[in-house]
Amino acid sequence: MNAESDERGVAATTVVAGSAVGDGRAGDDAAQRELGSRAPGFIRASKVLHVSWQVGIFVVGLAVVGAGIVMLPLPGPGWLVIFGGMAIWATEFVWAQLVLRWTRRKVTEAAQRALDPKVRRRNIVLTAVGLVIIAVLVGIYVWKFGIVMPWKIEQ
Repeated sequence: MNAESDERGVAATTVVAGSAVGDGRAGDDAAQRELGSRAPGFIRASKVLHVSWQVGIFVVGLAVVGAGIVMLPLPGPGWLVIFGGMAIWATEFVWAQLVLRWTRRKVTEAAQRALDPKVRRRNIVLTAVGLVIIAVLVGIYVWKFGIVMPWKIEQ
């Protein structure tokens, strides 16, 4: 846990401009925030209270991340819930803050790559080819076996 950095009354470290998502846009203020605990001051003042606060945050975050992991194979927004649990952990732990910053940077880079005209054109061509293949396979199946409805409609 991160109790050592909070005992001194200062945050663990700050982000250097440009190291996370610092690309000169409006998100720079959030990227420049100090790393470390965001617990209220009266909680950070007492070591026992702060450690119990961190344990509580860890348990709640673990429950949310666990629910997200369960939702991955089941219906539900699994990845969204996992990132929500990471955000809960990031309110208290530096490692979770760094993981979220890395993830945000990678998602932004992937979104920028997806907007590239060459990549979009390739994705459209691949989607069209895939749909044609599926249509041909469905056509062959219907030609061979016909369409049999699972219910009987009497006229």
